[in-house]
Amino acid sequence: MSYFDAASSAPLHPVARQALLAALDEGWADPSRLYREGRRARLLLDAAREAAAEAVGCRPDELVFTPSGTRAVHDGIAGALAGRRRAGRHLIVSAVEHSSVLHAAAAHEADGGTVTEVPVDRTGRVAPDAYAAALREAPGGVALACLQSANHEVGTVQPVAEAAEECAAADVPLLVDAAQSLGWGPTEGNWSLLTASAHKWGGPAGVGLLAVRKGVRFRTVQPADERESGRSPGFENLPAIVAAAASLRAVRAEGAAEAERLRGLVERIRARVPELVPDVEVVGDPERRLPHLVTFSCLYVDGEALLHELDRAEFSVSSGSSCTSSTLTPSHVLRAMGVLSEGNVRVSLPRGTAGADVDRFLEALPGVVAGVRERLGAPKRPETAADAAPEPEPEPELVVDSLGKRCPIPVIELAKVIGEVPVGGVVTVLADDEAARLDIPAWCEMRGQTYEGEGPADRGVAYRVRRRV
Repeated sequence: MSYFDAASSAPLHPVARQALLAALDEGWADPSRLYREGRRARLLLDAAREAAAEAVGCRPDELVFTPSGTRAVHDGIAGALAGRRRAGRHLIVSAVEHSSVLHAAAAHEADGGTVTEVPVDRTGRVAPDAYAAALREAPGGVALACLQSANHEVGTVQPVAEAAEECAAADVPLLVDAAQSLGWGPTEGNWSLLTASAHKWGGPAGVGLLAVRKGVRFRTVQPADERESGRSPGFENLPAIVAAAASLRAVRAEGAAEAERLRGLVERIRARVPELVPDVEVVGDPERRLPHLVTFSCLYVDGEALLHELDRAEFSVSSGSSCTSSTLTPSHVLRAMGVLSEGNVRVSLPRGTAGADVDRFLEALPGVVAGVRERLGAPKRPETAADAAPEPEPEPELVVDSLGKRCPIPVIELAKVIGEVPVGGVVTVLADDEAARLDIPAWCEMRGQTYEGEGPADRGVAYRVRRRV
């Protein structure tokens, strides 16, 4: 089985395993106690904090350990907002932040605060001038801004250093979610708060990092105790913390060489998938991206079926497609980028991935996609004009009723009938699947047709497509 979902959770690094087992024997006591076992545990905790702080690029007394990366995000945002309440109640986030950041923003809005979501381009990247505009045009004082270091779904690296400069000029602290990038290197720029999660770089699950620079106004919202500077209450999971810090140091030591090797494998996937599989859109920034991650979307494919078939072929991958989610709504990242969401596949290679595993994936993928498309009744593209069936007399306008049908069926039905209207004719697709709002315009762009927008319908939404070619 080839595990290609390191962006969700990386396999436990061998150094983490060794450190975890050793710390279970040596670090079980209460590090706040003065007897011998407590002092030994305190030495382990202090050493782990120093190692993690060195990797983050902060002082040891600026960093605390939390029970998870999500907890670090929630505590960091809540603490910064509470500490700067006098400055204002406005929060700025990018439209592609991790769901933990967006959930915290929603909670802030529910509590009476205001939020601005900064849009991204089709590569998933925030423009620094758009971030500056959000700071400048905010309704009321800005308490905090958030920007991830790199996107978790498409791998695009964000301009954190530029955003930090804009925030510093506006006297606003910047919180950076560095969960996806910290294992590959330090976060550039004059950030104010930083969060991360150990299981993303090969440490054990259940350990997060929260760094708060000296001078940043911060007030812990939850009841505090004497541990972790009062910012993360409760008994520390010392063996896991020791393993997290040890593995972070280890992956950083091997990071440059492994990043270059994995980047080459990802480049192979990015180049070969569109050659091997027709009607595919590779998404994310082709240059400014994480070295181990690539995402692509396949037209006329049910994402859940595709992932199941790849699993049967012994490849573990993930997806941002609405078709793999119980919410039946497209990934907020893909939606913000305005790219195709159906048949979405995220491949994130763990350290040590062999080139032979990538070659096997590229061999299996075309057949898997073709099989899923055939079962869904996707239209087949003729090899030449001579192979095409003769077109019937076209109608000037057609209506396709796809109400009650999930992606990618509305797009498949659109593709089947677009040739039944003359050039300049219109096909109106009636659909109540939220993914259609993203996938029909994306299909038009890929197919060279004109998307004329959406309008109300008795049920669902009417999407109008004008045949251009």
